[in-house]
Amino acid sequence: MTAPVTVRLLMVDADAVADVDLPRLRDWLAPGELARCQRFARSQRLRQFVIGRVLARMALGQVLGVPARAVVLEEQVAGAPLLAAPPLKNFDGGFSISHSGRWVACAVSARTRLGLDIELRDPGRDLAALAAQAFDAHEVAQWQALAAARRVDGFYRLWSEKEARFKLGADGHSVSLAHDELSVVVCTARVLDEAPEIEVVLLDAGLK
Repeated sequence: MTAPVTVRLLMVDADAVADVDLPRLRDWLAPGELARCQRFARSQRLRQFVIGRVLARMALGQVLGVPARAVVLEEQVAGAPLLAAPPLKNFDGGFSISHSGRWVACAVSARTRLGLDIELRDPGRDLAALAAQAFDAHEVAQWQALAAARRVDGFYRLWSEKEARFKLGADGHSVSLAHDELSVVVCTARVLDEAPEIEVVLLDAGLK
């Protein structure tokens, strides 16, 4: 039996981060990240990016026991950033960043790679059309079999599970977390004997 795995999940309402604080937060970023900032045409996407990278440093710092500012992330041409510093031996963990609307989140574990997806639940969207595009026949049938009152939640849970696994590139243990506005799914690369313990930290005062 494998030892229990703990995942730390930090979440922040990006609207709680004042515009005046964004230049200070950008100072946390490495040159590659700052270069990427220049390519965002939408202010919301820039805000999500900056806050997500700061949140990742905070989450990794807490798990690794180092100051958040000591964490260095390295951009990749395609895909998620890599942990470039501090140098670690025998680190088998990972992290994943996700954002949707005003919410930004980062999950990190010292013992497994992760995929995280958060999605704002929007009952006004054409969920049937989206399901036909995004889900396979089995998933569509599974979703359609749900009672009408459960279809919005069911759709977004399936969507987030697929996104989390796609980010991870693996099919380990998937956990869905309750949230008033979001579907939240964490997927581990390791196949576990029991679901990972999720420690959720809501930074309701922004990033300080």
